[in-house]
Amino acid sequence: MKIVSAEFLISNSDFKKCPKIREPEYAFIGRSNVGKSSLINMLLGRNKLAKVSSKPGKTQLINHFKVNEGTWYLVDLPGYGWAKVSKSLRSEWEPMTKGYLTTRENLACVFVLIDCRIPPQQIDLDFIDQLGEYGIPFIIVFTKADKLTKNKVQSGVAAFMKALKQRWEELPQYIITSSEAKTGRDELLDFIGDINESIKS
Repeated sequence: MKIVSAEFLISNSDFKKCPKIREPEYAFIGRSNVGKSSLINMLLGRNKLAKVSSKPGKTQLINHFKVNEGTWYLVDLPGYGWAKVSKSLRSEWEPMTKGYLTTRENLACVFVLIDCRIPPQQIDLDFIDQLGEYGIPFIIVFTKADKLTKNKVQSGVAAFMKALKQRWEELPQYIITSSEAKTGRDELLDFIGDINESIKS
């Protein structure tokens, strides 16, 4: 699938005020500083569409992006985990994000971003478990693959999937990416394109 157009649509602090859309949308979420904004910009082919910051916790709202003239939408969700923001603000993210994930009828898939450079984190495993409990479709997207050798990337991915296997009978699909090298871009777009086609039929 090619990206013909991509533009920011709207931000919301209340999931109930998200735009009423019938077309499929795909949510991106991960721990703070996982490289979410860079990945979104790489995927959509726009350098500054999603705001990239050196300070974790930059995304504090539900951000909708209209893609390919509104045939599908990308949603940038607030990161979970550590971020240099107040506890009160972090406490607002959880119900906002949970409300979005559990009530959004046109949500086609959640992309859970995992930094391939670090050992499996409990907060990531717990979040994936929650998606399973809610019955929300998702895949795992390993980020920052350009920061390691190919062997170390594979070792990091294997370690995470091994930790997940202790909790899941069937392991979810995953894609390895790099925003810098544009690794995984075609796989992500093809995955989204396949779901869009299946929804049409």
